[in-house]
Amino acid sequence: MNLFGTGVGRICAVAAAPTAVEMRKQVRAALKRTRTVEVRLDWLRTDRERSRFIRFLKLSQPRNATFIATCRRREGGGRFAGDIQRELYWLIEAREAGCQWCDLEVETLRALPDQSIREYPVPPRVLLSVHDFARTPALPRNVNPPVHGGIDAVKIAAQARTLNDSVRLLHLARRSRNFVAVPMGDVGLPARILALREGSALAYAPVAEATAPGQVSLEELSHLYRAHLLTRRTRIYGVIGDPIGHSLSPLLHNTGFAARHVDAVYLPFLVRQLGDFLSAIPEFGVRGFSVTLPHKRAILKHLKECEPLAAEIGAVNTVVVRSNGSLYGCNTDYVGVLCALQKKLAIKGSRVLIFGAGGSARAAAFALARAGAVVGICARREKAARELARTVGGDVVPRRALRTEFFDAILNATPVGMYPHDGISPLASNELRCRIVMDLIYRPQRTQLLKIAAQKGITAVSGVEMFLAQGIAQWEIWLEKRAPEAAMRRAVLGALRAEEKSRPR
Repeated sequence: MNLFGTGVGRICAVAAAPTAVEMRKQVRAALKRTRTVEVRLDWLRTDRERSRFIRFLKLSQPRNATFIATCRRREGGGRFAGDIQRELYWLIEAREAGCQWCDLEVETLRALPDQSIREYPVPPRVLLSVHDFARTPALPRNVNPPVHGGIDAVKIAAQARTLNDSVRLLHLARRSRNFVAVPMGDVGLPARILALREGSALAYAPVAEATAPGQVSLEELSHLYRAHLLTRRTRIYGVIGDPIGHSLSPLLHNTGFAARHVDAVYLPFLVRQLGDFLSAIPEFGVRGFSVTLPHKRAILKHLKECEPLAAEIGAVNTVVVRSNGSLYGCNTDYVGVLCALQKKLAIKGSRVLIFGAGGSARAAAFALARAGAVVGICARREKAARELARTVGGDVVPRRALRTEFFDAILNATPVGMYPHDGISPLASNELRCRIVMDLIYRPQRTQLLKIAAQKGITAVSGVEMFLAQGIAQWEIWLEKRAPEAAMRRAVLGALRAEEKSRPR
């Protein structure tokens, strides 16, 4: 039996703020999503604020909610500047306020007489936590609460440098009881989402500001990823790339799964080395994945089979993991480019410049050349530009020529201007001599390049249309059924609009 309850109660919301007023707001927001809340007393900036918040808990603690009090000292990775006795004082106060659990770091336990918390009237149940913010250390076969010391559950939070690190922590969760596994860092994020599925007693998610590296917000963990509903039968999909934090693919695909009531989840995998991800595929149970920068070409040599068009393009953005573990690759970027551009341009006979020569540029070049466009390639890597131009029967266009030559359309296929570095443009105003500018970047929806184009009276085409088209095609390849296009489109456009509104003017 899980000591923290079942269902969404296994998601522990983290309330952490500098003032009691803000902490109260976070607790109330947390209880709309879950019944388990960690209150980070160490984040409150003064003892006066801690006292105010404790009074709130005494007077307002709702029924059927579980509160975990934490007052982590700086030595244990927290913000509390006091000593062990002051830490214990606030944990005792938390018990008086009705907190049923406290989180006690191992550094504190080791300093207590007989390494036991039994003599102190802290909350009746104790979660012993071990943090390693630098790495994932060597782990035992299993971890169970010690028979002495007054410990009810154990938590290990460790920085995952590789996906294999996070897999090791998930294995430990599977073999242990009353254990909380917390893979930290951006690389550990997928395992953090899957921790409950693997047997972790809790999964942590901040209500507001993240309190540990690689955390997923409470809204995302409970609503987008539905972590409390995932089981060993849940199908796992994802996107691999570096960087990956900007991707709205999880929103797109998970919205589709929810709309069609499919027991599946789509996760973001930060992958620096392809081999790290490929070896983790069976461990995570991945059934298919999207491929983005910088792996679209490198993935080819790891495929058992590849659709002829993707092989000809020389770039893959979609992979199916077959039942025998072999990989089948295809390319839906091709479809995305045509869907987005043909609404604005009669492609046959038009002159189109592609800026860039990577995986997305290759898909765009093949799509447009096959549709009858005259394709020009301009790229920083001259050798790659020549090779791509030769492959599609196009021309290499030197950068200096952009100030004098005219094109029907210019496509940016580089990552320059992508969130969070969205204040820059890959091309200058005097290099945009064309009727249409399309940016394959979709976040932000209006990139700096598109803003410059609009100021010149040039038609601007956002990469969001390509993103939606290629993503919906991926969804249908994996699921072999019609995608709920309207719901997926609403979710992505809604997120982009909300992001645009929140940006400082």
